[in-house]
Amino acid sequence: MRNNLYKLNLAHNLINLNIPLHPISKTMNQQIKAELENLKVLLQKEKAEDLKQYNERIQSTSLTERRKSGVCWYPVAIEKTQYNAAERIMVKVVRHREHNYNHLFQSGKIISFFNSDLLDDEYGAVNGVVNQVNEHDMLITLNCDEIPDWTYGNRLGVQLLFDENSYSEMEKGLKYIMSGENERLNELIRIILGTDNARFNELPDIAIPHLNESQNKALQYVLAANDVAIIHGPPGTGKTTTLIESIVALLRTETQVLVCAPSNAAVDLIVERLSDYGVNVARIGHPARVTKAVMDNTIDSKILNHSRYKELKSLRRSADEYRRMAHKYKRHFGKTEREQRKMLFAEADRLRKEADVLSRYIKDDIIDSSRVIACTLVGASNDILRSRFFSTVFIDEAAQGLEPASWLPVIKANRVVFAGDHCQLPPTIKSFDAAKEGLDVTLFEKAISRNNADVMLSVQYRMNEAIMKFSSKAFYNNALVAHESVADRTMFTGDTPVEFVDTAGTGFVEQHNPETKSAFNPEEADLLIKHLTNYISNLYNQGISDEVESIGIISPYKAQVEYLQNAFENSDLKEHEIADRFQIKTIDSFQGQERDIVYISLVRSNDKGEIGFLSDTRRMNVALTRAKRKIVVFGDSATIGNDSFYGSYLDYINEIEAYRSAFEWM
Repeated sequence: MRNNLYKLNLAHNLINLNIPLHPISKTMNQQIKAELENLKVLLQKEKAEDLKQYNERIQSTSLTERRKSGVCWYPVAIEKTQYNAAERIMVKVVRHREHNYNHLFQSGKIISFFNSDLLDDEYGAVNGVVNQVNEHDMLITLNCDEIPDWTYGNRLGVQLLFDENSYSEMEKGLKYIMSGENERLNELIRIILGTDNARFNELPDIAIPHLNESQNKALQYVLAANDVAIIHGPPGTGKTTTLIESIVALLRTETQVLVCAPSNAAVDLIVERLSDYGVNVARIGHPARVTKAVMDNTIDSKILNHSRYKELKSLRRSADEYRRMAHKYKRHFGKTEREQRKMLFAEADRLRKEADVLSRYIKDDIIDSSRVIACTLVGASNDILRSRFFSTVFIDEAAQGLEPASWLPVIKANRVVFAGDHCQLPPTIKSFDAAKEGLDVTLFEKAISRNNADVMLSVQYRMNEAIMKFSSKAFYNNALVAHESVADRTMFTGDTPVEFVDTAGTGFVEQHNPETKSAFNPEEADLLIKHLTNYISNLYNQGISDEVESIGIISPYKAQVEYLQNAFENSDLKEHEIADRFQIKTIDSFQGQERDIVYISLVRSNDKGEIGFLSDTRRMNVALTRAKRKIVVFGDSATIGNDSFYGSYLDYINEIEAYRSAFEWM
């Protein structure tokens, strides 16, 4: 469905937007074909490297070795079993504390739950999905109707599985877009990749009072776009708010839209916010991958509440009963019994087919009645959406999605709205060669650099102005403005919102974990804990500790994070009332989040000036923009200062008089 409300004179409108008017061609040119062919090769390299790393951890290794490499928990004990809101079996397992190794399990990962005595038996394992996981316990949803008998033994384990499905869907998606079968898709491909121009109708005269000028302009671009619109949202600028308002505004003239994002967490945030508006949202995806807050929006939960669910349940129960009767052992098995068994199987098959037809009807009815369909990028290829197309497709956090995955929802679109920030972290890529050859460039980055279809949100509502200014200069052409409500906000009057604690000359030298090669700097970490302990004590003395809602301690390196976690556990900070408000994680884990106070450990300190991981400045942009009121960065100026980016940062630190020497706390 087109947005007829805002269709006006096209040529006049394009002139208003300073976009040259080019005719849209109907074929895919050789340049684009070559680019997509290369993308296909890069995806194959990524899949091969991912599979190689998986096999190195799994195949030809013992359970003990797998446990140490982080891909297996063994043994585990079942703490409890339960059914979720979608009537799927959930199991909470606990591992022994002496096996407290770092692990690679995350929410949404596909796993195998197994009995080690039955590893050679196809019935000795069942697949599932991780709901939640922490240091010692894991909640998983099993892909079975009832708990297997072997789960009552004491030789149980959980092991990661390779995610073949995601690669398969991306490969099929690339094959389809390269076929050139869909003329409108061909147009979108050329426009997104910059060989043709995005077209706009006249910007509508619409302004939502609680949006600022740049947010309203982004909203207008979305409503006026014929092909592509891009919302560029730097940290703290209200990208999600703008996206939600754009979806709600568009639903006034369109019946239904598709909303996607690379991660389940990003999808769930959109679903939760739209639900607050009273929008009927259908969340596609495994219930184990969604948060409790949006569980009622899942297809599984909606099926349970459908008016014909009881009929479906009855059909399935009857089919199972007939199949059980057919399998029933009979001592005397003659011709009559064989005929009877055949009839029972036939009736079971008939009922199962009838149930499948009804199940499809219920799912289609749920989708048809929903205003917004929400899923991950790969989820857009779900069977339930196979033959469906959408007037508008929204892709949030688009700068974090692999390009092959980002094309999957575009296939279903008449027009596309991207939202994200390519100046923050890109997707994680396992193949160094594939990343180097271009896989780390996202579809969002290509679209924003090759089109004139974006609006950058310019007012940020998160950070003190001093915290914001360096990132604004380094990444956003000095275009960010701190809203008056946060510009001068500090923890207390007279506090310095930014500090850089220089460890140069202290002898704090980086070390490397011999197994993971990850860098850590124990003395820098200890100094950070000491500084933070003093700062928190100061907040207590001033009687404002209750105002601290959240504190983040972050580092680019996992080994440093592990050391900091242990140092925190053994420090006086652990005894404070606000100890539960601390989070110690890698920078990557903090993207999209914010904290009142943030401490950063850069780790690197060596005579050669090698900064390794720190050279990804987008990672540092994330780190430097998480804090609302206070940020303290620990690093060795002699090591990082030769790099142009960090040299500029040190210049800024001196400019705002935020420089501190580590010797002040030694």
